[in-house]
Amino acid sequence: MRNAGLDEAQAGIKIARRNNNNFRYADDTTLMAESEEELKSLLMKVKEESENVDLKLNIQKTKIMASGPITSWQIDGETVETVADFIFLVSKITADSDCSHEMKRRLLLGRKVMTNLDSILKSRHITLPTKVPLVKAVVSPVVMYGCESWTVKIAECQRIDAFELWSWRTLLRVP
Repeated sequence: MRNAGLDEAQAGIKIARRNNNNFRYADDTTLMAESEEELKSLLMKVKEESENVDLKLNIQKTKIMASGPITSWQIDGETVETVADFIFLVSKITADSDCSHEMKRRLLLGRKVMTNLDSILKSRHITLPTKVPLVKAVVSPVVMYGCESWTVKIAECQRIDAFELWSWRTLLRVP
């Protein structure tokens, strides 16, 4: 992928004054562009560079997501599927940048973890100074995993604050 020249390409979206056109993790690659033509160009670069090292782009696993209308694409006679959302690093990315479903899911997972820790949190044999780091180390990562990609609205901030307050009240056994 590094040889595909994606990092030097002008296509992409600006994030913090830096041009970004691809996110990579293991064998997953997400390409980004501001126009359909730029995205096609990036995809063709990936396809060509892959073929140079005897790798084949799997069209069945290739998806397109756009924030606006987009035409149907064909590569090597196969149609590329257009989707409204996709999962990247366990986070759901949507065309309208709505993260509310992902955040609700994460908060529910956090509640489940807190519930699973219930016997430990209610134990009188374990001190509060031991319980606090446990909750920080176990619950917070579950809730906040993937938060870097969230677009947070005021309502979601309030949900996160409410969850944190509920967690501390549960930990401290405050009714």
